[in-house]
Amino acid sequence: MNDWFGIVPALFLLSCLLLATSSRMLHLIRLVALQGILLGVLPLLSEGGHWGIAAVNIIIKGIVLPVLLYMAMKRASVQRELEPLVGYSVSAVLVLLFCGAGFWVAERLPLNSAMGPLAVAAAFTVLLTGLFIVAARKKALTQVIGFLIFENGITLFGIGMMRHHELMVELGILLDVLVLVFIMGIAVCQINREFAHIDADKLQNLDDLPDGEVKK
Repeated sequence: MNDWFGIVPALFLLSCLLLATSSRMLHLIRLVALQGILLGVLPLLSEGGHWGIAAVNIIIKGIVLPVLLYMAMKRASVQRELEPLVGYSVSAVLVLLFCGAGFWVAERLPLNSAMGPLAVAAAFTVLLTGLFIVAARKKALTQVIGFLIFENGITLFGIGMMRHHELMVELGILLDVLVLVFIMGIAVCQINREFAHIDADKLQNLDDLPDGEVKK
């Protein structure tokens, strides 16, 4: 059983590298679903097995949220992130740096994790990868995925650190994520209908000047 405490965080680290270097939306959604399933597996490995947290993570993070993202992808007719602000080769290098920073932090924090320092390092890597994707990608849908990755890092850290009130923390975070996904799903579809694209950086060019008037 203890071997899985090393395997699961290692899979999180690998998924971060794949998330940062993939341009296909469907691939990103599948990787986020994988992270959700892994978050459901971890509570089962701890002493006593927290079945409630495992079920919530697998159902919501591993199934419901990825399905909602897939539906938003289809309705917005977006398949790839073609022109990221940071290239995919550079993104891979940055994720490796995030991983190194995660291990540096894990060695210095006085934390008693049931899953060991690898889980702490993986949690920080997932957190930083999610924030990086939000900042370095143009598509609104990709930025939503980045936020979910960020939240997965928070959850991974919580599973390793909090042993008495995990369910309450998880339900509060999941409620926030559900609200965000519904709001962003509506926004993505509306943006796509009105402007025929979902590049978030192009929204700054919008103005309320009358037709024909030149912006000074």
